[in-house]
Amino acid sequence: MAVKEKVGLVVSDKMEKTVVVAVENRSPHPKYGKIVVKTKRYKVHDEENKCQAGDQVRIQETRPLSKTKRWQVIEILVTKNK
Repeated sequence: MAVKEKVGLVVSDKMEKTVVVAVENRSPHPKYGKIVVKTKRYKVHDEENKCQAGDQVRIQETRPLSKTKRWQVIEILVTKNK
């Protein structure tokens, strides 16, 4: 079974060991063909609290870690400089 991975932007890092990642899906409308952007937000496990809001990260699906958390951070691709 293939492991699901997604790339998204960290939009919230206010929780302990958890970040919220927004993943954009761009696809053409079935009838009209215009590109439609849909955004889905995932609660993601961040063990070392390294991620900050604005970072671009790669996430991977994992076993359920809590009621809403089923993803974990694999790597930080782009770091937001403060």
